[in-house]
Amino acid sequence: MSTTYRLGVLDGDGIGPEIVPSSVEIATAAAAVAGARVDWVTLPLGAAAIATHGTPVPEETKDALAGLDGWYLGPHDSVSYPEPHKSALNPSGTLRKHFQLFANIRPAKSFPGAQAVCDSADLVIVRENTEGFYADRNTFAGTGEFMPTPDTAIMMGIITRQATERVARVAFDLARSRRKKLTIVHKANVLKLTTGLFRTVCQDVARDYPDVRVDDFHIDAMTVHLVRRAQDFDVIVTENMFGDILSDLAGEISGSLGTAPSINASATTAMAQASHGSAPDIAGQNIANPVAMILSGAMLFEWLGARHGDPALANTAKIIESGVAGTIAAGISTRDLGGSASTTEFTAAVVKAITADAGQN
Repeated sequence: MSTTYRLGVLDGDGIGPEIVPSSVEIATAAAAVAGARVDWVTLPLGAAAIATHGTPVPEETKDALAGLDGWYLGPHDSVSYPEPHKSALNPSGTLRKHFQLFANIRPAKSFPGAQAVCDSADLVIVRENTEGFYADRNTFAGTGEFMPTPDTAIMMGIITRQATERVARVAFDLARSRRKKLTIVHKANVLKLTTGLFRTVCQDVARDYPDVRVDDFHIDAMTVHLVRRAQDFDVIVTENMFGDILSDLAGEISGSLGTAPSINASATTAMAQASHGSAPDIAGQNIANPVAMILSGAMLFEWLGARHGDPALANTAKIIESGVAGTIAAGISTRDLGGSASTTEFTAAVVKAITADAGQN
């Protein structure tokens, strides 16, 4: 008897209630073809949860997520929340911190037909998720950003050996499974102690991976290298803020932020989350590109397949990826990719491609 996996569904804000259901519909179709069994558990989060529960991340949501195998998280629009929620840690950061999802894995792969700046990009950015220069999540309690006077603001950047080593091992393991090349990104020429420690610890971990080629670049130089020769990079590991910036750049180079997926993972659980924001300006218009969220789901199934040794989950991920790539290559895409399909039309086309392929095999 095959295992049934329970996955959470958190629609979020803005375009989230459009792209998350799209992703779930496609994943459900792919899982049926692959023979994977999934139960979906819908949970409150975001502005809707403030209205019903008085908080964007209810305790009942966190308690329920702790008992699931993983979950889909839609984008949040925390800047539009009423105070005190607007000034608090946003829903994504809250869940990353609560569940110690220390590795944010963000691939950037060019799609045929997606108008990529670099049509041969195929890289992955591994971003340390729990400290670095994001002051809203680098302390146990409170925040690393404060104002001693109305005219002075101070931010702490925190780098530790433990956090750097664990994310470096995730990055090296990933590089070993791909093209065996890893790039460390830092700013050790200026931030000598903090990002210098990050670079040193990554280089220390490299000794355990003699089969992986390693180089390193300053963050400013790396932006230039990505624009000029994104195809030369395989796995990039860096701290929190640098990784956020680089992954947005890599997403645009490979086609669009609308195609940029990610997962946030610990050693025991993972959360699928598109790299882009909530796009409130187009919310409710049925024109949002769901590809990033769909492929984030595929990443979650791949992660779960590896963790549980379940080939049906891994096959689900491949079916999702193939369905999306084939649909875009066939000229069906949303407006940001140069097409004219609505969110629901694109979703239906991917589901059709998945079921048609299944019928031919």
